[in-house]
Amino acid sequence: MGHAGGVSPVVWLSEVPPLRSPVLVAAFDGWFDVGGAATGAVEHLAAIDRVTGVARIDADPFFDFTQQRPLVRLEGDERVIEWPDAAVHAHAVPAGPRDLVSVTGPEPHLHWRLFVDCLVEVMDRTRTVMVVTLGAHPADVPHTRPLPVTGSATEPDLAAALGLDLPSYEGPTGVVGVFQARLARLGIPSASLRVAVPHYVTSDPSPKASMALLERLERVTGIDTGWAELADEADAWQRRVDAALADEPEVAAYVERLEAAADARAARDLPTPDDLAAEFERFLRRHAGDPSAPDEDSTDGPPSPPGGGDTDGPPPPGPT
Repeated sequence: MGHAGGVSPVVWLSEVPPLRSPVLVAAFDGWFDVGGAATGAVEHLAAIDRVTGVARIDADPFFDFTQQRPLVRLEGDERVIEWPDAAVHAHAVPAGPRDLVSVTGPEPHLHWRLFVDCLVEVMDRTRTVMVVTLGAHPADVPHTRPLPVTGSATEPDLAAALGLDLPSYEGPTGVVGVFQARLARLGIPSASLRVAVPHYVTSDPSPKASMALLERLERVTGIDTGWAELADEADAWQRRVDAALADEPEVAAYVERLEAAADARAARDLPTPDDLAAEFERFLRRHAGDPSAPDEDSTDGPPSPPGGGDTDGPPPPGPT
């Protein structure tokens, strides 16, 4: 695996620290990242203590720089070029049974199969046991209510354990879909989570959507994501949207209708985080061949949350 000269585009910056059966979390800026919610969530993970930058995926083989230009900045008297490399971090999680590895960056323009080779190299080097990809799409949801997160998992027992759907989407896809297909061929468990972002406020960064993704990631894995630390930013975002819509009575009436629909959906209870985390751990132990793990038929598992779960298709359009 490699490109010119057989050299891998993965540049290892440091030794990978000892990690406990880590879960890899990935998000890519682009088609599946409305409001920067998914990459914002992973960048929040990378800002938490006990995080080590271990690698980057060199942008050169994967980008048309006339479409996505690098940035220049000054460090004293020196001009520094910032390339759209994907960043790889190792996260030591003090509470919980396992650690995290994160990958985030722009969705590449070119050579997606080679890019996925790089992701597999990262997984091999860090001994990743499972992958969760994050995304965001526009939807008919109000900004004043918790933003719903849906998802899918490639293995039926994992989907049942996490309260997710099985993939059913057919059509144009992104690098996340290509990555998920490779993982399925390799027999590596994977899931995708995608948050719904109000379609009328998709142009600005949405910390509320990032917080929803991180909360759901913590709910299903039991790994501390620090999602509550985004609460102040999420509240400020909601106040800004409220102010922007204050002089738009037709939009305000539309938001009220969305609120009524969201309140009706919220009447259905989700499984507790402890229940989901326990199911998640049981699944991974079974997948690793742990003889002490209960058989998958020994528990009914949590119920599926409302909404479908395909996460690698194009974002659904907003209302006309």
